[in-house]
Amino acid sequence: MFTDRRLSSSQVISVIYTYAIHVITACSPTLSPSYCSISPCSDYLATGSWSGLIKLWSLPKCNPVVTLAGHLGRVGAVVFSPLGCTAEGDVACLSSCDSDGVVNLWSMNSTKRVGELAGHNCRVARLGYHPSGRFIATACFDHSWRLWDLQTTSEILHQEGHSGPVYSVSFHNDGSLLATGGLDSYCRLWDLRTGRAVLFLEGHLKSVLSCDFAPDGYHLGTGSEDHSCKIWDLRQHKCIYTIPAHNNMVTFCKFAGTSTNATFITASYDNTAKVWSHRGWMPLKSLTGHDNKVM
Repeated sequence: MFTDRRLSSSQVISVIYTYAIHVITACSPTLSPSYCSISPCSDYLATGSWSGLIKLWSLPKCNPVVTLAGHLGRVGAVVFSPLGCTAEGDVACLSSCDSDGVVNLWSMNSTKRVGELAGHNCRVARLGYHPSGRFIATACFDHSWRLWDLQTTSEILHQEGHSGPVYSVSFHNDGSLLATGGLDSYCRLWDLRTGRAVLFLEGHLKSVLSCDFAPDGYHLGTGSEDHSCKIWDLRQHKCIYTIPAHNNMVTFCKFAGTSTNATFITASYDNTAKVWSHRGWMPLKSLTGHDNKVM
């Protein structure tokens, strides 16, 4: 176990709550929780399950609030809009996707979906909101990713480029770039103004399951099935550090904090989540306690 070099336990918990790190235990082979997300106001936790159900919980006590039933397939992701969760009426504040290719939009005022992004013909693994809150990107197992306009619920960009299923998506902080990670072991960067790939990141030995931009805007982190995380410098167009992060596949990675005070957090099938310094990439905390995979 790593020794604590900077963060106290309360600070680590605060980071996790604020930045929605995946600390879900896969407790059942068929109905495992598959994803969690914290609302921008930090008042709600949303969880998705392989049962197809989505549940909202109040924070910090995690009391159940509502159950949303709108998926028949396994939920791959459930994400809050960056615009917040206090919108009135049927404004979509939450989005979810599943293994059947269904992408649902939810409001905080109804147990029924308020919209759907129709057009996928196979599994949608992950989705992510544009910083403006108007657009959503979806990662699909047909080797493509798509960009959707939430005001019209229409597809405005459908881009191929990976040689395998696309598993993860992440928007740059200023909304100009999108990073995609694929089961082909590669990560690509896309210019959203043109829709074209502008950078090809090669180095992982197995699937890239997660990617995230750092608050400074020029570092990108990727987590892989090869048990490692890589840090890429977008100015130099290369990997500048490989973190031998876990003893099993890295399922999730996330930067937390500001451009001058950030941390990097990873989760893995080795039953742990870990906190690393940015920059320096030194271990700060190992979060143990799960009896099974952190998804």
